[in-house]
Amino acid sequence: MQEKIEALRNLTIAPQALFIDGNWREPAEGAALDVISPINGQRLTSIADAGTVDVDRAVKAARAAFEKGRWSKAAPAERKRVLFKIAELIEKHALELAVLGVRDNGTEIAMALKAEPGSAAGSFRYYAEAIDKVYGEIAPTAGDILGLVHREPVGVVGAIVPWNFPLMIGAWKIAPALAAGNSVVLKPAEVASLSLLRLAELCAEAGLPEGVLNVVTGRGAVTGEAMGLHPEIDVLVFTGSGPVGRRLLEYSARSNLKRVYLELGGKSPNVVFADAPDLDKAAKTSAYGIFRNSGQVCVAGSRLLVERSIVEDFSAKVAGIAAAMKVGDPLLLSTEAGAISSEMQLRKDLGFAEQALVEGAKLRTGGKRVLTDTGGFYMEPTVFDVTPGMTLAREEVFGPILSIIPFDTEEEALAIANGTDYGLASAVWTSNLSRAHRMVRGIRAGVVHVNTYGGADNTVPLGGVRQSGNGHDKSLHALEKYLDLKTAWIQL
Repeated sequence: MQEKIEALRNLTIAPQALFIDGNWREPAEGAALDVISPINGQRLTSIADAGTVDVDRAVKAARAAFEKGRWSKAAPAERKRVLFKIAELIEKHALELAVLGVRDNGTEIAMALKAEPGSAAGSFRYYAEAIDKVYGEIAPTAGDILGLVHREPVGVVGAIVPWNFPLMIGAWKIAPALAAGNSVVLKPAEVASLSLLRLAELCAEAGLPEGVLNVVTGRGAVTGEAMGLHPEIDVLVFTGSGPVGRRLLEYSARSNLKRVYLELGGKSPNVVFADAPDLDKAAKTSAYGIFRNSGQVCVAGSRLLVERSIVEDFSAKVAGIAAAMKVGDPLLLSTEAGAISSEMQLRKDLGFAEQALVEGAKLRTGGKRVLTDTGGFYMEPTVFDVTPGMTLAREEVFGPILSIIPFDTEEEALAIANGTDYGLASAVWTSNLSRAHRMVRGIRAGVVHVNTYGGADNTVPLGGVRQSGNGHDKSLHALEKYLDLKTAWIQL
């Protein structure tokens, strides 16, 4: 496998255009953005920097395709056939897609293979299989009335996805939107667009009609704003930061009141009680739950809450695992933590570490930039002892920094777990079944893991509460964002 990866490592990547109406098109103003690889800090290629005119072209193509009905009015079985073909092509090109994504955003290849093409293919296959099993309803009306509830595609879906797992998160949004019969305009993050541009090609090869999927690359402040304000986008789905999510809500209010669904990250608590069934497993899983992909995971367990009677031994164990993790070239299968996505993100992460020291946090391990000789963007897995009021315990870092907080009672653990503005993911480690259920009910989060962290598949939803957003990706519930309900009230 490593030999195959090496064969793809340095392949030349041509400058990328926009994918609109089934064809590659240059941006109206000819602007481009350099793509810098976090592996070595070197320029990989360029992507088009789409402006308002380009977004309008993409949305009009999506609307025209929707109105023509080749996809929106196709039988679910036909849409199913094409989506299955997309999944097959993703799997066929899995290594190419994974390496392309790693060169773009720095995720370690061992994780990327499963989390990117592996997950994306699974999402397309899941919604392909599901869509011809979504039924309408017959209302319980009086005998002389027939009440029907139809489910119809919403129209044009705008999707804005982040840089950490672009293919996986892109598929979470594209697959159900397409399965429901919609057209899509997709904007990848400007620092991680390459794998999604390649996906557009594969979708066309699978037989997706022209205009049904369009990909516009560019800066969030320009391309993303144009999508947020466009009056012909019916639903906008977004994964990313809170400030951007707020702007998208404002754009909706200023334009056509499009529905906006937001997944805005978190500060997820990972709560370890002294009666955890396997403390060694809990320590290893907790370390990998924050340091894989260098902490650049929306559900990362970035706050480790440990019962005080075991906090010193358990924290030392986690810090030891962190210190031993192999940080390095993300295209090596032996690497356990890859690169930070960009120099800007690396500076932000280092700034959080510096601020923690100023506030009096205790550094157990890490805290520094490493591998500077490569030219790339790397940081040591970092562990701090903090108090609940410190910045590091409240704000999302999105980097390889873990905050450890002790607690004495179940009630205190719950109060600390709920003591941020976020509510995306969480975990509880305990052998006490009653306590596990109390914590599941008490933690305000969209996901609560018990005696594990991560790994939930497409059968269950992913979404947050409070400032972690609204709406859900994955599972049949994701289809709800992309379908409208229409009532037919018929006098017999």
